Amino acid sequence: MVRELSKTYDPAQVEEKWYQYWMEKGFFRAEVDHTRKPYTIMMPPPNITGQLHMGHALDNTLQDILIRWRRMQGYSALWLPGTDHASIATEVKVVEHIKETEGVTKEELGREEFLKRAWAWKEEYGGRITNQLKKLGSSCDWSRERFTMDEGCSRAVREVFVRLYEKGLIYQGDYIVNWCPECKTTLSDVEVEHEEKEGKLWHIRYPVKGSDDEYVVVATTRPETMLGDTAVAVHPDDERYKHLIGKTLILPIMEREIPVVADEHVDKEFGTGCVKVTPAHDPNDFEIGLRHNLPQIKVIDDDATMTEEAGKYYGMDRYECRQELVKELEALGYLVKVEDHTHSVGHCYRCGTVIEPLVSKQWFVKMKPLAEPAIKAVKEGKTRFVPERFTKIYLNWMENIRDWCISRQLWWGHRIPVWYCQDCGEVIVSREDPAQCTKCNSTNLKQDEDVLDTWFSSALWPFSTLGWPDKTEDLEYFYPTDVLVTGRDIIFFWVARMIFSAIAQTGETPFHTVVIHGLVRDAEGRKMSKSLGNGVDPLEIIEKFGADTLRFTLITGNAPGNDMRWRQEKVEASRNFANKIWNASRFVLMNLGDEDFSDLNLDELKLELADRWIISRLNRTIAEVNSNLEKYLFGEAAAALYDYIWSEFCDWYIELIKPRLYQDEDPVAKKTALYVVTTVLEKTLRLLHPFMPFITEEIWQALPHEGESIMVVDWPEVNEDELSDEAENDMTVVMDVIRSIRNIRSEMKVNPGKKIKAILHPMDENRMEIVKKGADYIADLARVEDLKIVAELAEKPAKSSTTVVNGVEVILPLADMIDLDKEIERLEKEIEKTVSEIERARNKLSNEGFVNKAPKHLVEAEREKVEKYTAQLKALEERLAELKA
Repeated sequence: MVRELSKTYDPAQVEEKWYQYWMEKGFFRAEVDHTRKPYTIMMPPPNITGQLHMGHALDNTLQDILIRWRRMQGYSALWLPGTDHASIATEVKVVEHIKETEGVTKEELGREEFLKRAWAWKEEYGGRITNQLKKLGSSCDWSRERFTMDEGCSRAVREVFVRLYEKGLIYQGDYIVNWCPECKTTLSDVEVEHEEKEGKLWHIRYPVKGSDDEYVVVATTRPETMLGDTAVAVHPDDERYKHLIGKTLILPIMEREIPVVADEHVDKEFGTGCVKVTPAHDPNDFEIGLRHNLPQIKVIDDDATMTEEAGKYYGMDRYECRQELVKELEALGYLVKVEDHTHSVGHCYRCGTVIEPLVSKQWFVKMKPLAEPAIKAVKEGKTRFVPERFTKIYLNWMENIRDWCISRQLWWGHRIPVWYCQDCGEVIVSREDPAQCTKCNSTNLKQDEDVLDTWFSSALWPFSTLGWPDKTEDLEYFYPTDVLVTGRDIIFFWVARMIFSAIAQTGETPFHTVVIHGLVRDAEGRKMSKSLGNGVDPLEIIEKFGADTLRFTLITGNAPGNDMRWRQEKVEASRNFANKIWNASRFVLMNLGDEDFSDLNLDELKLELADRWIISRLNRTIAEVNSNLEKYLFGEAAAALYDYIWSEFCDWYIELIKPRLYQDEDPVAKKTALYVVTTVLEKTLRLLHPFMPFITEEIWQALPHEGESIMVVDWPEVNEDELSDEAENDMTVVMDVIRSIRNIRSEMKVNPGKKIKAILHPMDENRMEIVKKGADYIADLARVEDLKIVAELAEKPAKSSTTVVNGVEVILPLADMIDLDKEIERLEKEIEKTVSEIERARNKLSNEGFVNKAPKHLVEAEREKVEKYTAQLKALEERLAELKA
């Protein structure tokens, strides 16, 4: 039953209603169905601490477009959602929460009680972002929603840890790590954000032992670390220092004897060519220390204060120590000079604190054996990146990968499945919690205090969520998955780790395509952030404009891998697009009434040129949208839909059929127009549905239709028989003629309601036939009451405006359009005004005081005015000359 649409489109009245309907009907649920192809996307799990931001909105809009498209194409389409436990971020939130609500620290609570609070916090706040994703229209299979610390995922984490340990790929050792003094935990290399900072380069003398006047000069950006120096390194080929290799230096302040060692890592050109070596506080120095068997002296503690090894500076903050140490070096004559120096400084990606490289006993994964097959898989095309340029970034990182530190000094997370026997010292790695020591049978066991890096569990996401390590029905059917959609900022954090983990554990790559999108930046191109206060809340956009408007804004102009700028005018353009669709659909429904097409004989339809044209254009657009989605060109697909719907369907086709709808003399012609506009609209809505799901469902339900929902009906397919180059070419000629007449009317400022005379002179027989077929369209849409189509043009009417467009000469007698004398008078006044504006601007620019003293943008504005008014004057003078002629 056809129903009318309300006068205006109100997303708030539509979106929640249809989302609930889809959920209740179970349309999002994917079934194991061997008669259909599976299509699987795993949602990058947002942190349970998360709030929906524009990056989430973009990422999930792209995924939803793909999943709705494939679902309508008949695939058993699974989009599996879930959330990540986010060890560091969540622990910070929970610590803050218990401090505010209970006034205690986590240490005062103890581990067991703290974890109870953490789980309670997760239950209360952890599902917030999933509810926000629903407002976006995300058609996930919520019945399969997972959490990285749920029972199944946790079991998979233990299984992988034990397997890697048994293969010798997980080991424990003292190694240099990135340490956050604020979060009190290690960070992996990719969790450190490097920023260029203005700093200093201190040049310090290190005396040569046994010499009164010989010394070397080292340059450092962190003088406080010199307290832990155990050598100075020089390049073995550096002629300046060859004689010192093997000799001993005296470390200033500490008076410790340290050797000069030769190492090819040293850059002869940087600083003085002498490098202080602090193995406990620098990753490069750590490697030099291993090569030369140097001691590791830790002078900076886990809380960024100086240790006892720092002597008199013990207990000082690292920066306070730097300040006092530099003063002492200068006072004692060891400080040679200080230079300004810009260098890269590592910060914790969570709290922004400057990280401290420290030697610490941690758990590591040996990466080279895992990286090699992951590199091979991408090189062989088993997994490809879109855009392709990200392949190089992935390969470069994987080919230069270091061992992965996977232990974190936190309580919230997957606790490392390692137990230490307190009696015999045995180390036990087990899938299940052991009751006694496997060596001495003691029950006096203690589990490792640390938890695993969050990314260790999310690296297993594509298969752990489907029941691995069990061979479940879901795993057999839906894995490997198809496409991963994610931002370029987590290629190293997550994408690479999923690829090598999946290959190691399942023997297959986890997905065949990785679609990389850019960041959503503000209108000035800056990254959105709390500190800048330039973020845009997607929930506010949804509340004000609707989810469809937000979605279409995010994909308009979107190109894979490229950042996009958020502009309010784009939001309004998308809102206007939704209103355009609504109003056009409302017009169709109002004219459709109770018209019944069930007994319609399609052979009796009287298809006109406009009908054949719009049907062909629809099929052409279906092909274009399909092609662009196959290539993940979401912005191109959206642009094709926008142009077709706004211009061709709404602005042209609906206007072209109005004369047939408004007459009763030819009922077959009227019924034909109604049938074509209704069927074309219905297919168009299906084509638009993955992009704008809510408005399309609301309109589709009002149209004659079969099925329960637009989201589960068939995706429109191209009908080759309905493609017509002839109809499209013919209609293009007709439309060009209409546009040219409209343009002349506009230039001449003819009253829009006034009907005029026109003469059309086609340049060949083909154009003649086309213009004759389109004569009624031209007369109606260009407001022409006396249209003459002539094969030969003996003489043009006096005082006429002429143009040639697409092989047709268009002649409009001016006398019937305007009062020539009045128009000449108007143009002369306009010319006089324009000349005055040009003179005014030129006078300003000839004033040296203005040009030299006024702000540049004001001077430039006056120059632009001269250019603009000069061009305007030329056009006015040409038009005046034409009228006077």
